[in-house]
Amino acid sequence: MEQGPKLNGAEILIRCLHEEKVKFVFGYPGGAVLNIYDAIFKQDKFKHVLVRHEQAAVHAADAFSRSTGEVGVALVTSGPGATNAVTGIATAYMDSIPMVIISGQVPTYAIGEDAFQECDTVGITRPCVKHNFLIKDIKDIATTMKKAFYVAASGRPGPVLVDIPKDITAELGDFDYPKSVQLRSYNPVTKGHLGQIKKALKLLSEAKRPMVYSGGGVVLGDASEHLIKLIKSLGLPITSTLMGLGGYPSTDKQFLGMLGMHGTYEANMAMQECDVLLAVGARFDDRVIGNPTHFLSRPRTIIHIDIDPSSISKRVKIDVPIVGDVKSVLADMNDLISVEKPVQDSVALKDWFTQIEAWRSKNCLSFAMSSELIKPQDVIQKLYKVTNGDAYITSDVGQHQMWAAQYYPFDKPRRWINSGGLGTMGVGLPYAMGVQLAHPEAQVACITGEASIQMCIQELSTCKQFNLPIKVITLNNRYMGMVRQWQEFFYGNRYSQSYMEALPDFVKLAEAYGHVGIRVENPADVEDALKEAFSPKLKERLVFMDFMTDQSENVFPMIPNGKGLSEMIMAEEL
Repeated sequence: MEQGPKLNGAEILIRCLHEEKVKFVFGYPGGAVLNIYDAIFKQDKFKHVLVRHEQAAVHAADAFSRSTGEVGVALVTSGPGATNAVTGIATAYMDSIPMVIISGQVPTYAIGEDAFQECDTVGITRPCVKHNFLIKDIKDIATTMKKAFYVAASGRPGPVLVDIPKDITAELGDFDYPKSVQLRSYNPVTKGHLGQIKKALKLLSEAKRPMVYSGGGVVLGDASEHLIKLIKSLGLPITSTLMGLGGYPSTDKQFLGMLGMHGTYEANMAMQECDVLLAVGARFDDRVIGNPTHFLSRPRTIIHIDIDPSSISKRVKIDVPIVGDVKSVLADMNDLISVEKPVQDSVALKDWFTQIEAWRSKNCLSFAMSSELIKPQDVIQKLYKVTNGDAYITSDVGQHQMWAAQYYPFDKPRRWINSGGLGTMGVGLPYAMGVQLAHPEAQVACITGEASIQMCIQELSTCKQFNLPIKVITLNNRYMGMVRQWQEFFYGNRYSQSYMEALPDFVKLAEAYGHVGIRVENPADVEDALKEAFSPKLKERLVFMDFMTDQSENVFPMIPNGKGLSEMIMAEEL
């Protein structure tokens, strides 16, 4: 095979990104990656997005991936650049987001010598990546990058880090990108066992009180259409985790709302009282089922579909495990339904839905409006109305995140972008950047709080540089809201360090960055302010909206730590 002109390691790396058809690289330069940045300067096949902090680079790449299904790419320098990126990497790891993070490293001869801006990036990130690599030879760049993208996107997705010493990026070598790679110890199962699928379908058709519990795997696995078909074919009730919202249309009558710590009464009760449970791409985590002992106190048969065998029977014993790609398994299940046409107990199913409607009649998400104080729930509901339910919504972490999940119904997958597993404050704005770049014509709203937004507020500068018309919805209650709620419920109203003193004037701050700032203090002005922000006049502008909300408002329902699904605190009980 005839070789082309020799390239340096940095140029080979960039050619690898071209081969993977990367559209955006989110990054921040530094000494160890200057050769790579020089190679970026010489190319025009992807756009580099200069963030103002490495954490935001990884968050933005993460959101790009969540909203598109493609592998996100971030680039950081050695030492503090890499350590600043760790929070973003851990966030992506907990939510199974496919990403490749490229980190610079000190020259190979200086590794282990405590060189300037050196840290053991591979060691530091090992617990929070799907895999990581340290490249020690220019000949390994292309193969390693191919492996990184393959590992990140296949099986249960996740972030993969590639650490590249500076001298390797300067050496000259040949570019030869492999068409495919094979890893001897990594062979994820994608096809579900047909016998197990048949058993699952039989159990669902014979159930008196069936229930489907869907998670983020449905969204990440692009299995939404197959899930909808299954639910409609069998006429089953369905709930979703925080990460699974949008995998099944939230406005459909068979959808019972989100379940778990701040889930609806009807979803949690149906989950607890069902006799056959189908879990699809979910992992029975602590925020979903509460106390496992309480959850298992009701006998039920559990079917679990998941790409990751280690997630099955991890917290709850599973009766019918099905390891495989969610989309493939659901497709096989639907094919079986069309052939076998299972007959269900229609009387029992009708009685089950009658019970569900009785639980739903409690209207657990109702809240009292005020003529004097802005209710955060009302802001979310009016945002839904103004955007016609067709926006991409990113959120930070806290009360505002739960209100967004409860009061903005998602009918499409990949429209709800938030940090679930790690619960990372500060993600909202960089998430919105990644989404807006991926979908330039879409409405993108970042729902945040006055505490969370300050963690990555410097990214308002990035938004200005790249003309990102994000709408920031700040539910400002002058508290770290969720911390205050827990202190009220469980710490005798001792509000230790949860009050946000010395807040900036967000309107002036937004204007200082070159954006539009709007403060809203009157409940009567909420809808008009949102309409103005999303109006054609401000379509091309970032609008920072500071809603001064009721400080005492709490998120209901709520399951306290250590309690079970049916042990919810309801608003009317306090």
